[in-house]
Amino acid sequence: MRISKPYLRSTSIQCYLCFLLNSHFLTEAGIHVFVLGCISAALPKTEASWHDVIHDLKRIENLIQSIHIDATLYTESDVHPNCKITAMKCFLLELRVILHESRNVDIRETVTNVIFLANSSLSTNGNVTESGCKECEELEEKNIAEFLQSFVHIVQMFINTS
Repeated sequence: MRISKPYLRSTSIQCYLCFLLNSHFLTEAGIHVFVLGCISAALPKTEASWHDVIHDLKRIENLIQSIHIDATLYTESDVHPNCKITAMKCFLLELRVILHESRNVDIRETVTNVIFLANSSLSTNGNVTESGCKECEELEEKNIAEFLQSFVHIVQMFINTS
């Protein structure tokens, strides 16, 4: 089964543009445009979506039903809106535990995608400091199914405020 990676750009438009520009401008500037266009085609896009994160979390939920992962993860069950960034960072740290615990390629790829997408979406307010929020280690440890349900809930908080 192939996993979609929405953070990768479609390269066809950029490549066609590069070839078009290169055919008309066979100068040093044309070569620079060609090279830069090809490089930009491989760069990740910036508009990651929280909806894509939820889709991947649901996929992980489905995948773990057939695989036994015996992990308890620090889980924020009742996120205060003023602590959602802090809580999201904790969820992302705990996802790395799933990466470490799982040998399943589909789960590993999907978790990696979630981490990338969530970090991209957080980049606009990732430097915000929230006070009065619980540290990750202060949170209750829960099984992976409860962790994923809480994770979906916090992502929905980000969707509702955007």
